[in-house]
Amino acid sequence: MPNLSRRNLLIGATVLSASAAIPRARAQVPSGPYKLEPLPYAYSKNEPWIDTQTMELHHDRHHAAYIANLNAALNQYGEAAKLPLQDLLASLAQVPDTVRMAIRNNGGGHANHTMFWQLMGGSGGAPTGELKSAIERDLGGFEKFQTDFDAAGLSQFGSGWVFVTVSPEGHLAIVTKPNQDTPLMQGQRVLMGNDVWEHAYYLKYQNRRADYLKAWWNVLDWDKINQRYAAAKAGTLTI
Repeated sequence: MPNLSRRNLLIGATVLSASAAIPRARAQVPSGPYKLEPLPYAYSKNEPWIDTQTMELHHDRHHAAYIANLNAALNQYGEAAKLPLQDLLASLAQVPDTVRMAIRNNGGGHANHTMFWQLMGGSGGAPTGELKSAIERDLGGFEKFQTDFDAAGLSQFGSGWVFVTVSPEGHLAIVTKPNQDTPLMQGQRVLMGNDVWEHAYYLKYQNRRADYLKAWWNVLDWDKINQRYAAAKAGTLTI
């Protein structure tokens, strides 16, 4: 058994304690506009790169908790519930102070994870067609894109995400955001993104975020990402 430092053991205990704080069944979601949709594939679909238990915990507990907290916040501010989630996140400045942070954190968490599940369940490979051309034009080719994307994810201090944004014209850029912030909050659209919160990888990779980032490419479904790119150019991509 590999020797883990005291710090790594403490971090592992913290991650597991946080998971334990969420009920073992799916979190009870207060009535509201949002619900937890099932994964579009089996929890084991991303093995061996992302383990089954991590997928179960991440989807059924962490994502469910974001939705529960978002619905609870929206029950205090009914007007916000009338907006599509991407519009709500883009207009946080107009949300009352009493619920703004809850909607920011949990609405961002719901949007980010909804996007995240859509990208995976595939067998990796590489993009094709217009998306391949856009990556070559804007990001220096697929290999450089992978290197730069992983470097951005590795450099994100603490919890957060690394994203690729896509403009209405189809131009791409790599950005990072802390916590559950999302480019949607600046009115941008997200082509794809990877979750670098420790709960996304700690059970399998411990503190080896770089290994997780590298492994993640093996589970991407490029057909789905190509569809998101086409939707962005058509103006129909939401979250």
